[in-house]
Amino acid sequence: MRRAIALLGLPLLVAAGCAPADSGPAAGGSSAGNPDHRWEAFDQRAVEVAEAWRPGPAWRRGYVPLQDATVLTGDPGFGPDTEAAFQLGWYRDQIGLPTATPGAGSIRFPDGTLRVPLVSAAEAYAQLDQGDPPACGGRPKEPGRPKGGGPTIEPGPDGWVSSSPADEGVCLPLTVTAARLGTAPVRTSRGVADVPAWLFTVTELKAPVARLAVAPSAVTAVPEGVAPTRPASGGVVGAQDLAAPAEGARLTYRLGVGACDTGITPLVLERDDVVVVGGGVTRSTGACTDQLLIHPVTVTLRAPLGVRPVLDVLTGTPLVVGQR
Repeated sequence: MRRAIALLGLPLLVAAGCAPADSGPAAGGSSAGNPDHRWEAFDQRAVEVAEAWRPGPAWRRGYVPLQDATVLTGDPGFGPDTEAAFQLGWYRDQIGLPTATPGAGSIRFPDGTLRVPLVSAAEAYAQLDQGDPPACGGRPKEPGRPKGGGPTIEPGPDGWVSSSPADEGVCLPLTVTAARLGTAPVRTSRGVADVPAWLFTVTELKAPVARLAVAPSAVTAVPEGVAPTRPASGGVVGAQDLAAPAEGARLTYRLGVGACDTGITPLVLERDDVVVVGGGVTRSTGACTDQLLIHPVTVTLRAPLGVRPVLDVLTGTPLVVGQR
């Protein structure tokens, strides 16, 4: 059966041995303060993941972004329609976008700078725009236009986007009215950097939407992790992504859990050079639907995250900041 993914608005839980948000420092190791050693399987995998972490030279000297290339530059003032359009990449441009490639730009890391080639505004917009909404089912197809008024929106290069939000009445694209070259803060393997970006003014949002302008040739992909050799057992589940950039020592990430899993508990192994995260669950013994649900959890580390990578305990892969 195909696995369905849902985002749960569930309360944030706290692991034994892992301090809750807004509490004191976390104890060392996920099973500290856990005398029954229930999460020993996590501890064993996490140690193996941490010791196997050996990134290449680009991790410290190149440009390895750890979040999506589309970045909000401030509070967008989302409503339900505009947030859905942003998540799905629905845009319409009202300007002629420059096709000329600008000169090289500089990425400013906490430990230095790196000169990189850039892409044009037109190319950045083509990466930003993921298609057009489907038919609106009686609602206006453009913001501010009455039903039946104005031109219709034709399918984009990827064709019609078919998604459940349209069935719920979400069918409005975001309107781009200006573009300028600037910078946006981005979490990278070398810390938060100021990265060249095309800043698109959007009529429906309070803040511009940035699309990173670094040419693909200058971007190093996030390295694949080394998965532990031991099987994942004892109710250990993996992390899907980071829900947001870390705020000091406060770290929020999303676990992938089963539809009938209970006792969802965030688990963390923190070292001076790396942080390994995952979770523990109690599996259902009865019949259950085959679904993967996304469950956010928050922990407080002993020290601010800084430039340390956050690795998934199942795969050993560094987690990036997601958009969900």
